[in-house]
Amino acid sequence: MKKLIGAICLLGLFQTTQAQDNPLWLRYPAISPDGKTIVFSFKGDLYRMAAEGGQAVPLTLHEAQDFMPVWSHDGKSIAFASDRYGNFDVYVMPAEGGEAKRLTYYSANDFPSDFSADNKNVVFTSVRQDAFTSAQFPYGRMAETYSVPAAGGKTSMLNTNTMEIARYSKDGKKIIYQDYKGYEDPWRKHHTSAVTKDIWLYDIAEKSYNKLTSFNGEDRNPVFGANGEIFYLSEESGTLNVHQMPAGGGSNTKITSFQKDPVRFLSVSENNTLCYTYNGEIYTQKQGGQPQKVTVKISTDGRNNAEKVLPVNTGVTEMALSPNGKEIAFVFRGEVFVSSVEGGVTKRVTNTPTQERTVSFSPDGRTLLYAAERNGTWDVLKSSIQRKEEAYFYSSTLLNEEPLITSTDKDEFQPAFSPDGKEVAFLENRTTLRVINLASKALRTLLTDESNYSYSDGDQYYTWSPDSKWILAGFNEPNQYFNNDIALIAADGKQKLTNLTPSGYSEGSPKWALGGKMMIYFADRDGMKNHGSWGGESDVYGLFFTQEAFDRFKLSKTDFTLVKEQEEKEKKDKKTEETDSKDKKDEKSVKPEDKTVKIELPGIEDRRLRLTINSSDLSDAIMSSDGEKLYYLSKFEKGYDLWVTEPRTKDTKILAKLDGGPAGIEIANDGKSLFVVSSGKISKVDAESGKVTPIGISSEMMLSAAQEREYIFNHAWRQVKEKFYVTNLQNVDWEYYGKAYKKFLPYINNNYDFAEMMSEMLGELNASHTGCRYAPPSEGGDRTAVLGLVYDDSFNGNGLKVEEVLLKGPFNTAKSKVKAGTIIEKIDGQLITVNDDYNKLLNRKAGKLTLVSLFDPSNGAHWDESIKPLTIGEQNELLYTRWVENRRKEVDKLSGGKVGYVHVRGMNDESFRTVYEDVLGKNGQKESLIVDTRFNGGGWLHDDLVTLLSGKKYIDIYPREKHRGQEPFKKWTKPSVVLMGEGNYSDAHMFPYAYRANNVGKLIGMPVPGTGTAVWWETQIDPSLVFGIPQVGMLDTNGKYLENNQLEPDVKVANDPSVVTSGRDQQIETAVKELLKANNMKAEK
Repeated sequence: MKKLIGAICLLGLFQTTQAQDNPLWLRYPAISPDGKTIVFSFKGDLYRMAAEGGQAVPLTLHEAQDFMPVWSHDGKSIAFASDRYGNFDVYVMPAEGGEAKRLTYYSANDFPSDFSADNKNVVFTSVRQDAFTSAQFPYGRMAETYSVPAAGGKTSMLNTNTMEIARYSKDGKKIIYQDYKGYEDPWRKHHTSAVTKDIWLYDIAEKSYNKLTSFNGEDRNPVFGANGEIFYLSEESGTLNVHQMPAGGGSNTKITSFQKDPVRFLSVSENNTLCYTYNGEIYTQKQGGQPQKVTVKISTDGRNNAEKVLPVNTGVTEMALSPNGKEIAFVFRGEVFVSSVEGGVTKRVTNTPTQERTVSFSPDGRTLLYAAERNGTWDVLKSSIQRKEEAYFYSSTLLNEEPLITSTDKDEFQPAFSPDGKEVAFLENRTTLRVINLASKALRTLLTDESNYSYSDGDQYYTWSPDSKWILAGFNEPNQYFNNDIALIAADGKQKLTNLTPSGYSEGSPKWALGGKMMIYFADRDGMKNHGSWGGESDVYGLFFTQEAFDRFKLSKTDFTLVKEQEEKEKKDKKTEETDSKDKKDEKSVKPEDKTVKIELPGIEDRRLRLTINSSDLSDAIMSSDGEKLYYLSKFEKGYDLWVTEPRTKDTKILAKLDGGPAGIEIANDGKSLFVVSSGKISKVDAESGKVTPIGISSEMMLSAAQEREYIFNHAWRQVKEKFYVTNLQNVDWEYYGKAYKKFLPYINNNYDFAEMMSEMLGELNASHTGCRYAPPSEGGDRTAVLGLVYDDSFNGNGLKVEEVLLKGPFNTAKSKVKAGTIIEKIDGQLITVNDDYNKLLNRKAGKLTLVSLFDPSNGAHWDESIKPLTIGEQNELLYTRWVENRRKEVDKLSGGKVGYVHVRGMNDESFRTVYEDVLGKNGQKESLIVDTRFNGGGWLHDDLVTLLSGKKYIDIYPREKHRGQEPFKKWTKPSVVLMGEGNYSDAHMFPYAYRANNVGKLIGMPVPGTGTAVWWETQIDPSLVFGIPQVGMLDTNGKYLENNQLEPDVKVANDPSVVTSGRDQQIETAVKELLKANNMKAEK
């Protein structure tokens, strides 16, 4: 294996060295106005070179990510985005190079797209706050368009609508841009749906919007040509290519004819020379000419070390306690380590750029089992201590690693030794439970994939019985995927499995207890359920395999004490008899205790006990060997704490306050110590006192980020093959794209570029719920606070003019005098001027007492108020509440109080509770109801909503001849309509589909893209990276997948940008009209 790793390292070095003459993954090129120079992004920095190619020189060399360069129209300056202070801000620098000046200071991502026609301002988009008058949903991904002085100063709103890649016409009178209708991964390709981007033209003087494209796929990245014509990128031919159309729109002409891979990042010079990228390289194209690849040479050294030392002290993802309780194996960043319980000595067991996981000890503690994904499949490996003189892994010098179970076409992982050490169980292809006999190498299958479906790796569970003859495992009955049960399986495979929990509730996580006489497990039978179908509280239950064990466990503490005393007396008497006996043959004939697990299946369903006294959010549980104490991790307050209960007395208390995340727990064989892994740390807890002692992990690892990224690439590519919702991958040539994108790896040195490249590859699948996300560390970054106010964006003077005080904001108090028209002059004594960005004054002040100096122009009064500013997230909640209330008022006004309104924010329990409250409470007396699902990002609530809204009266309730109600009284039985749009996603597609399928009412608004699948977002061994795989397809009543099957409304109506900006919601207006029309027809009838 060392030779292989070395070969990989040499190959990487060779490629990096040779790459300088023809680098790939050149992104975001921008050609200068005179067409002579190109600036582009490479490895997180900006480079400049002649348009005809040659040597590229760096403009920035910074540890931050610098990208998205934009030229000023005079060619003297370059604006770009950089995350030097945590989020992306706009910077400007001289085009020839020099110091970069920061222009924006708000803690959201600011992306520049152009300079104003006079070069005095930079245009950028940022998610901040919609204009006071706008009826647009305050969506966290729908940015507004802003302008900031190129010399620095106060930011002003250019347009409340999202104008992505906005660019001015030469005369500065018009702006061309691509729209944003709702969420989809920006690098998704080949899809045709309502959410794809279109090109729009905005007339600044007229304040009018003109949609220029009508293709139902992607039209994006528009630029004005020298004569006012428009160049843009379109997938009209199946792949993004350059197209051209007249200034006012109309029929288009295809300019390029690239195949397979998309054209990206279009820019144009004043002489109509186009510049763009294709297949990771830069091209130019003169008017009327053919695409010309630009030769690029980069001779600068990298800004990052090829390897770095990474401390190993937190970030643990799993652990296993050794049989002797003196050492703990754990996994950190996909590598196996072992630490001593005492002394803090840590040894690294594996050392590869690939991933190892599901580690466990052999019964003698001298071998570790784990799964590794090294040669294109997951295999089971074992690592053993070589020298007999060495008793522990943490102090060992030589380890011998060898494969135990390997296959070239199957994945094997999650291995576990049988307690007698003679066999190993494992999962094949994630769901098939198999066992290998270590002596004969014979394999047998205990559970097939017909009994399970793996949603995410590691979600299957099994455990050996103490005598190695039985296995408990989670499984599903046929067509019961969403109902988990527990199977008892004979380890020899000769008996049919037994469903121990055929309850209709969800049961899981079984563990053997009392030496195999019982099992403990989780079930949600008695816990409070979420109001929506999914989730709820659970309990720990005990199921007893013999009547004797059940009877003994149920004894009260008093009765059990008497039984124990009698047993001790009998044991003492027997020992005395054996001592008095002189017959050696009798001594030899004494048989050892029979530890065979006995299973009495008849009546087992009646031998079940609830062990916890309170249902709760449980993470893990374990029982002491004598069954007298149950330890469990439960979340009642902030985080998960370690609780203990005594089943005989029900005495329950917190043993250790941990306030951790979801955790795992193990107990030492002597029962004196518990070990918990939570929030990336391992702790030892005294089983009696609850004293918590951190396990001293002290190690480090040499990390090659490039090799790790290569592994993640390979892993993700394989995961798509194994888990995508249809096996044919929608006929995508995945082999081709794997090779096509892998060639870019040597030219990527940061996770921003890597996530973007991965998203490009995953985007080839033309599926929802794909893409790679990078969440950079936020330590030390800016955190802008906000004041809970809505401002007048047209105010050009010093200070900030208030338009509205947000309900429940810091100024919404009885004492505050702030109102519409108030001017904020100072923050903590510092003046707010047009020459500076006031957001600087609010950096890191959320929750801290802040002095705000105010002025009322109506009476000339000046005064100060001390408040605690909000976080941006807190203010966003207030803005959402404001939007909902404004829509409710709008519906009430339009309908004369007859029509109710509710917005379904998400497909989750919290949203359902709000919907239930609003539907049957606030709107209970309304004649009809608008159910607004626009910009709902999904979850799983479709059936609950349909059930709530589809009530049909079947009885009236009349106590003493007076009508008091009806059945059903917990469902809406009157007319309703659903508002939907392009921003509905995932389950917010499935709900309106289900609403129509059940004939509940009309769908109004815009088409919903076909995104009705279930996704797994898998966190990588680099925990800052995740990627998504849509893996559960949904078929409609006609047998068609909802994925890529757009849902059309019954009444189609779009919100015009100019109208929604003024405060009118045309979709709401249409919904009210439809309901009033239906109500009138019903009344007439």
